[in-house]
Amino acid sequence: MARVSQMCLVFFVLFSLLGAGCKAQTASEASLSPELKHRITSEIRSRYKVPPQVDVAVSDAKPGDITGYDKIVVTLSAGGHSSDHDLLLSKDRKTLAQLDKFDISQDPMSKIDVKNRPMRGNGNARIEIVNFDDFECPFCSRMHGTLFPGLLKSYGDRVKIVYKDYPLVEIHPWAMHAAIDGNCLAAQNNDAYWDFADYVHGNQKQVGGTGPAQAFENLDKAAREQAGKHSLDTAKLDACMKKQDETAVRASMAEGDKLGVDSTPTMFVNGEKLEGAVPEEQLRAILDRALADAGEKPGTPNNATPQAKK
Repeated sequence: MARVSQMCLVFFVLFSLLGAGCKAQTASEASLSPELKHRITSEIRSRYKVPPQVDVAVSDAKPGDITGYDKIVVTLSAGGHSSDHDLLLSKDRKTLAQLDKFDISQDPMSKIDVKNRPMRGNGNARIEIVNFDDFECPFCSRMHGTLFPGLLKSYGDRVKIVYKDYPLVEIHPWAMHAAIDGNCLAAQNNDAYWDFADYVHGNQKQVGGTGPAQAFENLDKAAREQAGKHSLDTAKLDACMKKQDETAVRASMAEGDKLGVDSTPTMFVNGEKLEGAVPEEQLRAILDRALADAGEKPGTPNNATPQAKK
């Protein structure tokens, strides 16, 4: 499910979302004719199936790093969002090319802050799974059902699973509220968070009810039930839920944006990015490969059990 439903483009998935800006033309820029810009725009729209409501703008050309090619910038914009994409234009103006660049200077896991996040599995495991999750997303519900209890039961002593918040607020009206309520529980008890996550993911239709207002009531009720189950400070929980402070959730969303997350679920398994509800068989193969890379024997051990609840 795309974060902005009208921008479900392969083109957008490959690049980071950037703000548009106005820049003065420099002496090194070469003007492109309106007719050439039209041909470039038409090619971009056709090749990447750009919806008509998305505007496409083409810059003038600048000297590029590839022999025989100049660089141009194509800007896609809609709904207050825009993204710039570098393309290559041959000197004879007959060929348009794309060069993908990938930042491998850092392990993606080092860019993810999991401090104080709820965790399932073995905190000392060499395999770390970080899932950017949306409580209202049906694909997230499917992924949650694959991870728990099946995968956790099989790999629980060899993996660490952490959820990060990435509510798709443009299309999911109660996802932010759910994330905040979950974090209010997590502030007091790890298991209360996960029991809440299990319930919401497993009962999305019932939680959603007739609309956002009822969903908010249902979410708060579910959180209070977990508070009672785990003997939490209910006054503290109620104060937290009433405040509905989005700061931590927004920070998690911004972190996801920097990692190229634009849909849910998006998981990182020891740095490998996985998008969508990955089938269990495929995920098991990925985990086994990650275990082998970490010097551990792949496959499901007979004594694999999830971390005992505190």
